[in-house]
Amino acid sequence: MTKTVGFRVAQLITELHERQRTTFTVADVADVTGLGEYASRSLAYRAVRRGVATRLKSGVYCLVPFELGRATEHVDSPYIIARELAGEAPYFISHGSAMELHRMVTQPSLTLTFSCTRRIRSRRVGGYGFRCLHVTEAHVFGLAKYWVDKARFVMVSDPERTVVDALRHPEFCGGITEVAKGMWMRRDGLDCERLVEYALRLGAGSVIRRLGYLLEFFGMADDVVLRPLREQLTATYQRLDPMLPNEGPSLARWRLQLNVEAEELDMVRSS
Repeated sequence: MTKTVGFRVAQLITELHERQRTTFTVADVADVTGLGEYASRSLAYRAVRRGVATRLKSGVYCLVPFELGRATEHVDSPYIIARELAGEAPYFISHGSAMELHRMVTQPSLTLTFSCTRRIRSRRVGGYGFRCLHVTEAHVFGLAKYWVDKARFVMVSDPERTVVDALRHPEFCGGITEVAKGMWMRRDGLDCERLVEYALRLGAGSVIRRLGYLLEFFGMADDVVLRPLREQLTATYQRLDPMLPNEGPSLARWRLQLNVEAEELDMVRSS
């Protein structure tokens, strides 16, 4: 397909490149061209039709780089797309996707997971899967910047927050064994006191139980560090891995049902 564009579309593309904007909104189109909202939406639609832009969601688009030649679809960095999907709402790359950024996994995920204070439905954009988990404003903490390139960054949960989130929802990280593997891979860099602080701040009993057990199992924290976790335990037992059946011995010390064999976790040390 040969790409031909009119004056308005060419003006839009040129100015967006000057502003180093690879993603843009209808409001950006209006700002560049001086057109009203309806005309700006129409112009963005023409840019998509001409193969020089890709629609990400309603009102949000991504430029197709010139170097791709005749290609008519292109998706920017999936991390940037997640940021654009969040819009103005607080967000951060989380769970398995954050584990990948922090080099806590050996197998990359095919779906990008991020957390946001706005509810966003899961979707596919340009071949990428995006999963958004809803969080409250109070749970937007423990974040860091991840620079996608020299000019752009996204927010990502720091290593300790990533572990805490992964322990709460191991189903979005490949299961508790994969979370344990990530903890072991980063054991020398994790701040165990911060892990405990985050777990208590999140206030999820399942996280308190799983974190305490794994820190103790791997010898990563002493009794002084673990005591605040044990002080928050209730009589209720929870499964070590919520993805696996309700079976296995009970561990009173951490109010856990050990439905993952110790031998399996022990193999993490040699992986």
